Amino acid sequence: MKLPLMGVINLIHEADEMEALTANRCLATVPFGGRYRLIDFTLSSMVNSGIPKVAVFAHRKFRSLMDHLGSGANWDLHRKQSGLFVLPPSMDDQTDFGKGDLYHFYRHRDYFARSALDYVVISRSHMVCNVDFSKVLDQHRESGADITVVCKRTPGGTPGLARKAKVDETGRIVEMQDHFGRLDSDIVSMEMYVLSKELLLDLVETSLAQGRDHFVRHSILSRLNRLQVHAYMHEGALGVVNNIAAYYQHSMELLRQDVWKELFFKPGAIYTKVKDEPPTHYGNGADVANSLIANGCDIEGTVTDSILFRGVKVARGAVVRNSIVMQNGVIGENGSLENCILDKEVEIRALQQLRGSTDVPFIALKRKVI
Repeated sequence: MKLPLMGVINLIHEADEMEALTANRCLATVPFGGRYRLIDFTLSSMVNSGIPKVAVFAHRKFRSLMDHLGSGANWDLHRKQSGLFVLPPSMDDQTDFGKGDLYHFYRHRDYFARSALDYVVISRSHMVCNVDFSKVLDQHRESGADITVVCKRTPGGTPGLARKAKVDETGRIVEMQDHFGRLDSDIVSMEMYVLSKELLLDLVETSLAQGRDHFVRHSILSRLNRLQVHAYMHEGALGVVNNIAAYYQHSMELLRQDVWKELFFKPGAIYTKVKDEPPTHYGNGADVANSLIANGCDIEGTVTDSILFRGVKVARGAVVRNSIVMQNGVIGENGSLENCILDKEVEIRALQQLRGSTDVPFIALKRKVI
């Protein structure tokens, strides 16, 4: 069933401390989980929930984003049937890149105005989760809220950068701070906001007229005492992945079968760009334990507690432990990795050894990545 809800994946000024992993790509297209990109989780959640139109507000380094999303066919978002729209900043005006997301919403206001859908969900790309937005919309309507924010209780905290929120007994958000604030709360915002299209367009024009151009900071946080901003509590898995510590920790959590099943299949499947590869080949000397191995790999060495993306080659005598090796990586004979993150197409020569720690994994980066 199609929801009366249009999707926006907002890449404008996302919090990004991914260091080398986003040197040549945007945060949304950082590889994750063996075959996926970070944006796949939000995009798949929207599609599975019945959202018929999704706009991706691109910002910087979006070449890999365009390559990954294509026409949207892998998410069943063909333009003729429904719609995936990638809306880049103006290339003629370099000041565009420094402006806030409200300015970009205003520039593309025809996307909102021409749609017959009554509601909008605005999300970031770095929330690794699986959300049913139909339930969020149901609560939003029943509660009479102006804005509903998807939130999650994280008693142990999160290594990623996330806003903290304080909620009263009625479910209303009474206070919210950026990740660097000192708010005493275990509730974090998942940066997913449901509101009416009419209210969004009003907030865009009102805030810009006041010289303010950031959606959350200027349109929501400054109006918490005037607007009914309510929390929807997400019960499923969540990874706030916008720094290296969070990327490594949440990647390693995928090796737990309960986390993997919940994240990738509940309430719906996670989709990504299809790349046909042959099955992984395991040689006579291969020894693999507790690892995620994508298709197209060739393994003759030892792989333990690790994640290998498509096309990775582990030569005879090589050892990979507690590491993430992205697409087409090569580990030469008798080479070894421990607590490492290898970007795409990185080659470890024979006998070469790389070591990091679980707190500070070693990152190996190829100069040019897609």
